[in-house]
Amino acid sequence: SAELCLLPALAALLPPLPGPGGPGPAEAGLGALPAELRVAVRALVGDLDALFAALGLREESFAVGALSRVVAAELASYTPARNRRRMATNKASVVFVDRTLDLTGAVGHHGDSLAEKILYVLPKLPGHKTDVMVNMVELTALQATDETCNIIAPGCLAQPNDPAAKALWESFMNLKQKEAVMEVRRHLVEAASRENLPIKMSMGEVTPEQLSSYIQLFRNNLKALENHCGLLQLALAVVQTLKHPQTSKWDNFLAFERVLLQTIGESEMPSVLNQLLPMIKSYNKRMKDDYTCEDFLVLLVYMYSVVGEIRSGKELDAAEEEVKKALVKAICDEPEPSPVLLKIT
Repeated sequence: SAELCLLPALAALLPPLPGPGGPGPAEAGLGALPAELRVAVRALVGDLDALFAALGLREESFAVGALSRVVAAELASYTPARNRRRMATNKASVVFVDRTLDLTGAVGHHGDSLAEKILYVLPKLPGHKTDVMVNMVELTALQATDETCNIIAPGCLAQPNDPAAKALWESFMNLKQKEAVMEVRRHLVEAASRENLPIKMSMGEVTPEQLSSYIQLFRNNLKALENHCGLLQLALAVVQTLKHPQTSKWDNFLAFERVLLQTIGESEMPSVLNQLLPMIKSYNKRMKDDYTCEDFLVLLVYMYSVVGEIRSGKELDAAEEEVKKALVKAICDEPEPSPVLLKIT
């Protein structure tokens, strides 16, 4: 049977369930939810039934999480869905998962993927959610200043008509960063050789400066630029990512997460929060490598997601209160709060 994994609990479907005095998560049914959420769940169930009907599916549902159990139960008792299941010929297992149970995946900094770092640090391409702007000034005769960046059309990652660029992008996703960067060098050397450009192959570790020197060989050769434009855009994306200050912060995040995973079993949550406290700094005290308010919110979500069940008590309350005070002060001291902070406040 087909395995169909759905994450139905979208952002609009994630308000807290009733607290103390109300039904617990295990007993919460549709009637326990606020009216607006009940309407959203029913609409979601109707949409899912229409999708399964189009696919001719007879599903067996599994749920992980309180809200997912509500959705799965509603789908099981939905009259049109019961009729469809009697007629459908294709079997499927459907797993509903509350997104609140998988926040670690969304906020964690996962290992060694060059593609993930590029998508994280480079600015988004206007009008797009999954592509980035690549600064192309380096391939022109203009001086690379902030003013000139805006008059040159940006490059991007999507290169559907360039087989070499497509292969390189796949290596960014599938290889470790060190191997992927070596692939960039190999592609540039091969492209330069085909165009008879004066390239000198060097061995050893690949640096952003070395890649940049290879890229600049194409600058004064319009035909070579045209032939390898897709490849050059991806190579420039790598150079700009490796030089970006956010990349070192990414590595700091990853190191912190790994240490946290190793120590969380031995340390109580209060001691972890107390370690975090000195790192929360207001705007005028932060250096470029220090964490911002948004960074701390991400770290806190990660910490509370991986720690599992927390034993409450006076020590935890005191540690959380200190972190709250420091974070509120840092947010209030922001001269230009980001859209995320504005939305939260």
